[in-house]
Amino acid sequence: MAQQENQVTPIDDEGYVVDTEDCEARELAYRERGTSRPITVVGNPVLHRECKDVTEFGDELAQLIDDMFASQKTAEGVGLAANQIGVDAKVFVYDCPDDDGVRHTGVVVNPKLVELPAAARVLDDSNEGCLSVPTAYASLARPDYAEVTGQDAQGNPIKVRGTGYFARCLQHETDHLYGYLYIDRLSKRDRKDALRQMAENTPRYEVVAND
Repeated sequence: MAQQENQVTPIDDEGYVVDTEDCEARELAYRERGTSRPITVVGNPVLHRECKDVTEFGDELAQLIDDMFASQKTAEGVGLAANQIGVDAKVFVYDCPDDDGVRHTGVVVNPKLVELPAAARVLDDSNEGCLSVPTAYASLARPDYAEVTGQDAQGNPIKVRGTGYFARCLQHETDHLYGYLYIDRLSKRDRKDALRQMAENTPRYEVVAND
């Protein structure tokens, strides 16, 4: 079942998406309409190239978004890009807290990271993981504030901003849609260690084996 058409994404006085209200109900509605799919993992070609822009904003996209929320919940993730379930399209969903514990839930289609001026960049080198690199974690420095522009599920222009852990999520998921995994931003040694962690452990959710 597809999402209701003409659903309006609420925007605050500064033009940013209001993604902190009714999170529980919205997330539940998405995933109850969706079907959970297995997660693609590092080495799958769809993860290592830029995804296609979304140009059609109809029932097919709505169903994809529902399936992404269902898949994200099954894998216990906080963000999921379309190529992580094998779909070549610039879409990501999120259900992620920031460092203050505030929950953010939403969808971004055709996202682009806003380039921050150097003076505004404060790096956070917390651990990062990825559903497509299951069971592996590594420290990765990223700005502790992020803004993403894009479109909502109906094609309306939107802006999303986040701090702390949520900022990391926005950057991580946008990276996915341009063909980058977080391990691609690590040193060779740390990337090798992350892949070793993945090889030595068993994911807690279904994954697509790379032939």
